[in-house]
Amino acid sequence: MMHGNSWWARASGAFGLGKPSTAMPGPFQRLWRGFLTGRIMIAAALLFLLGTEWLLTGAVAPRVLWLIGAYLALALLARLMLAERQPHRGPSLHWALTIGCDVALCMLLMLWHASGGLSFVPLLGLPVLMAAALGNLTVLLATVLLVLAALTGVQLWPAGLELDPQSLLQALLAGLGFLVLGLLVHQMAMRLSGEEQEGRKSRAAALLQSQVNALVISNLSDGVLVVDENMLVHSTNPAALGILGLPDARALPLDLLSNPAWRPLVAMARLTFRRRQPQLADLTLMPQGTSPLGVQARTWITEGDARLRSGQAAHCVMFLHDLRKVEAQVRTEKLASMGRMSAAVAHEIRNPLSAIIQANTLLAEDLHDPAAQRLTAMIRQNAERLRRIAEDILDVARVQRQADTPGSAEALPLDELVRDYVRDWQRAAPAQRQLQLQLRAGSTPVLFDREHLRRILVNLLDNALRYHQGQPDSLQVITEVASNGQATLTIWSDGAPIEKTVQQHLFEPFFSSESRSSGLGLFLCRELCERHGASIGYLRCPRATAANAQQAGNAFVIRFRRPITTRAPGASPLNEPVV
Repeated sequence: MMHGNSWWARASGAFGLGKPSTAMPGPFQRLWRGFLTGRIMIAAALLFLLGTEWLLTGAVAPRVLWLIGAYLALALLARLMLAERQPHRGPSLHWALTIGCDVALCMLLMLWHASGGLSFVPLLGLPVLMAAALGNLTVLLATVLLVLAALTGVQLWPAGLELDPQSLLQALLAGLGFLVLGLLVHQMAMRLSGEEQEGRKSRAAALLQSQVNALVISNLSDGVLVVDENMLVHSTNPAALGILGLPDARALPLDLLSNPAWRPLVAMARLTFRRRQPQLADLTLMPQGTSPLGVQARTWITEGDARLRSGQAAHCVMFLHDLRKVEAQVRTEKLASMGRMSAAVAHEIRNPLSAIIQANTLLAEDLHDPAAQRLTAMIRQNAERLRRIAEDILDVARVQRQADTPGSAEALPLDELVRDYVRDWQRAAPAQRQLQLQLRAGSTPVLFDREHLRRILVNLLDNALRYHQGQPDSLQVITEVASNGQATLTIWSDGAPIEKTVQQHLFEPFFSSESRSSGLGLFLCRELCERHGASIGYLRCPRATAANAQQAGNAFVIRFRRPITTRAPGASPLNEPVV
């Protein structure tokens, strides 16, 4: 079957026929099929008319009927085999087979049935129109010359040298008429061809533009809604669905009147339709079960065109910007500037704090009154708190200054270091700092700095200790290796879930849900992880405990960058793990 198809493809190419049209056929493809079908209809009509005349009068020669029958069979075969091919406009073999057969049929009919009183000259218009519409100027002129030769040959064949000048003049006039008709049809065909090419370019450009628009809108951080006057949303993007609290796979159209929380958007759209002008306003959406949501809405209106057949109406294009993102960006910029200022202040107050702590220690040694001792203890506690805050601020500043400098990372045994750091942390308060240690990384190394890893682990353990339930397995430290070879460190505690509003700002500097915290611990952990190519994230997940088979808790997961192993001389780099 494949050999047959390839043979037919080669034969079609030799005949001047292109590949089959797989897409929707164009105007010239349909015109080609129409001409092939018209040849069948003409052959069938001739066979019916001349066959009826033969039955009634017997004046039709049998060879005429056989000629028309053969032509009908060839026309049917051409329609079946060539209709799906694309004809070439230039001179090709298929023109000789189709136009040549048509002209030969007309010439033989005029010779064999000249006494019937029928004129077969109009049938020559079919090949001329076919060449004018589907061929180029060369094919058209060749067809007209062939028609003129056929008409002249019909006049010369029975008359010989005794040619009737009037008959010859009639043949020449018929040829001239066919030439003028062909030229007019050819000009219209060329114009149609140009319009078709421009239409294809316009459709391709429109398709590309629609794809680009869809890609841009789907990746916009702003929500986009296209609303009609009936408050039906016909187009949207994931950001808008997120603002409206809907899943990404929401079916359209969406009725804005179906949810009372969207009434501000409905009022905004109606105002835009009424005034026919862009609008800008800050709206507050009140979804049920959640806190109010501030949205900045901007609207534009598209001009509908009633002259279109579809009666296209105007639409309101609404851009929604979540004000929480604006506030978060402003807050981040403010915190960054405050962080730089705080680092300078912390550096200046660290030395006076050290003097205060030292003086308070000496004073406590000389005071024996209990009330005085309580006051010195209070001074010591608050001074230590200020010192820790200053150190945290300076640590952040140091990490940010070192971001562009080479680090001191090395391949470290994760399980061994985690075990040592956890034991050191527990020695400070063994009774309160109980935990469950699950080391599953084996000998997998991680690229990190020893002191930075200790600081991150201690920071996360101190944070988890404040919120766990107090059971021996309420706090768990787990090391694992994923299927791709990446090592992870998880600090899990069975504390209460963190609110979603707090989750969004967990790793921001100076953000804390407690008044006695500097809000720099998790931010410092993230900075240190990013410095070494690792990542840290929060998730709510269950783990097995003695009290509950699946106890939900808060987990901070660190995913380390995998180190590149040392390659032996001459070894292939294809076996190295990807970082």
